Amino acid sequence: MGVAMLKYSEVVPLTIKGGEMATSVKLDEDLKNRIQNLAYARHRSAHWIMREAIRDYVDREEKRESFKQDAIRAWEAYQDNGLHLTLEEADEWLSKLEAGEDAELPNCHV
Repeated sequence: MGVAMLKYSEVVPLTIKGGEMATSVKLDEDLKNRIQNLAYARHRSAHWIMREAIRDYVDREEKRESFKQDAIRAWEAYQDNGLHLTLEEADEWLSKLEAGEDAELPNCHV
């Protein structure tokens, strides 16, 4: 089973204010119609809908990448020093926080 190729019916110009970077996005007919319908329903331009979608995507992916890099640094630190909490210790601490207690993070150990 192969990957379906999109047929691009239109190139939509896109201008991002602030940096004033102009670019274009190729959209298939279905996506173009969905954007136009949403823009009409929200009383916004299709340009605004696309810009917000791109901004939301980039924000989300930057947060995801930051989380991933934090995890990599934590794993590297663990490999270097062996300091950790057990699942039980972490779960007990998180349960206290969830219950509204002002619980301090337990000390890590080898």
